[in-house]
Amino acid sequence: MSILLLSEIFPPRHGGSGRWFYELYRRLEPGTVTIVTQHNADPADQRVDAEFPQRIYRTAMASPSWGLLSVTGLIFYVRTLMRVLRLKPKGLSQIHCGRTIPEGFIGLLLARLLGKPLLCYVHGEDIEVARTSRELTWIVNRVLRGADRLICNSQNTKSLLMEHWHVPAKKIEVINPGVDEQTFCPAEPDPAFRRKVGWDDRFVCLTVGRLQRRKGHDKMIEAIPQIKKEIPNILYGIVGQGDNYPNLVAEVKKLGLEAHVQFMDEIEDEDLIRCYQQCDLFILPNRSDGNDIEGFGMVLVEAQAAGKPVIAGDSGGTAETMEVGKTGEVVDCTSPETIANAVISLKKELEQGAFQPNVCRQHVLQNLTWGKHTERAKAVFQQQGGAL
Repeated sequence: MSILLLSEIFPPRHGGSGRWFYELYRRLEPGTVTIVTQHNADPADQRVDAEFPQRIYRTAMASPSWGLLSVTGLIFYVRTLMRVLRLKPKGLSQIHCGRTIPEGFIGLLLARLLGKPLLCYVHGEDIEVARTSRELTWIVNRVLRGADRLICNSQNTKSLLMEHWHVPAKKIEVINPGVDEQTFCPAEPDPAFRRKVGWDDRFVCLTVGRLQRRKGHDKMIEAIPQIKKEIPNILYGIVGQGDNYPNLVAEVKKLGLEAHVQFMDEIEDEDLIRCYQQCDLFILPNRSDGNDIEGFGMVLVEAQAAGKPVIAGDSGGTAETMEVGKTGEVVDCTSPETIANAVISLKKELEQGAFQPNVCRQHVLQNLTWGKHTERAKAVFQQQGGAL
């Protein structure tokens, strides 16, 4: 089997879907996949490409417009299609697309031209955002109907496909993203590391993820004045970059919370893993932002693999990442008061022996490792023809 994967997001560029594809496709037979992804003019590109067991081709995969009615969007699709056609992967048997748009539309054109089956990943936020535009809705509809198989990251995303896009259930597979349980694992308390990053004796709530409104960093910041009445040493650690950074900094200054909020935008992978291991609890205070939702929440799985309890918003597929009440809690994160109450309550439960690290980790080992994910994905791929 020879697979062509189209995905704008792929390491070293950060993003949950890119990590998903990196971990999955590197576990397939070496040399059976060609990945077309964004060229970033970053030396880290070369390091990833040299170590990865599959062929990676980097080109311009980003565009300010994904529509067909704009000259910019039309040129983007034509140029990208021509670049991919020139690759001519040997013995190509399947085309896989990282999202319904823009990769899905390019993949649909390729599948029609080459007569190959098309598999497309659906993450939830991609199809919901598309519904805000008639043009994008039309394009995504073509992809959803033209694909031979749709792979959803959660049952919630599958429900969106069936309810909003009227896709038949038989066309959909649900495969949750996984975690590398060897990398994300519990560790003993490390006072030296905590001192290094300024955590010392603080009660640290950690969020990892792109700084977008739907991730809810702002509501957690707004919750801190109430939290610190019960937990005076509260520290909110934020790892990530994104367009919402200036707004979050302004909110911290407005509330006078500089001593309680820490932005960690530049961090090495090794230190990121230690942050998971050394924080006290992990929170993803996500909410729906218009049609923008959290499809699954891989960071919640990574935190639990490291033995940490989690709190997540009740939007999208986050409840599917945890065993609610045993490894984490799902709450309304549109309200700072609700977030504050959840953090305070969970801390008290931790002190009483709940949410033990082995319980959090065991849930992941039983359900959400990359090994389990890969075997499921192989079975789906083989249904379309070929062997892996």
